[in-house]
Amino acid sequence: MRAIVISGPPAVGKSTVARGLAKHYNIRWISGGDVLKEMARERGLDPDGDNWWDTPQGMSFLRMREQDFELDRQVDNRLLKMCQTGNVVVTSYTLPWLDADAQRVWLECSPLISATRMQNRDGVGADEAMKVAQKRHKHNTELYRRHYGFHFGMDESVFDIVVHTNNKDAEQVVAEVVTSLERM
Repeated sequence: MRAIVISGPPAVGKSTVARGLAKHYNIRWISGGDVLKEMARERGLDPDGDNWWDTPQGMSFLRMREQDFELDRQVDNRLLKMCQTGNVVVTSYTLPWLDADAQRVWLECSPLISATRMQNRDGVGADEAMKVAQKRHKHNTELYRRHYGFHFGMDESVFDIVVHTNNKDAEQVVAEVVTSLERM
């Protein structure tokens, strides 16, 4: 089976859907965020928890990445190699725009839904979740535009499958992706 790459804005459900697809197909799941966290550990940081990205230390690491593009390039090279083996689901902001031999899936939801999911996942207030979601999306969009030259979230043409996740639970999204993959 070819690799499956899941992308989308923060708190859209990438990890949850990737885990569901990995379970459905009985294949590995690799989080691009976890690979980035490994690199943060290599630099003496302590990236624990799903909401680490939204902490001052996580945002500091994002600024570090903005200054040193080599960090992202190393992560992407590791993930591209994993995709070559197939039989894997990978979550990544960037791989769909790179030369990944994979089925490319974009998950989309409204900013309000994203913030609500972040609020529920991370246990933060609604206003804080909205600010964090918007800030991360803005930083990521600018980072990838500057370093790669693509407009994250603006061009869905690189994707094989696009799923709008508003008003859908994870099982519905996984089922929709599976149905689309099996039609290909």
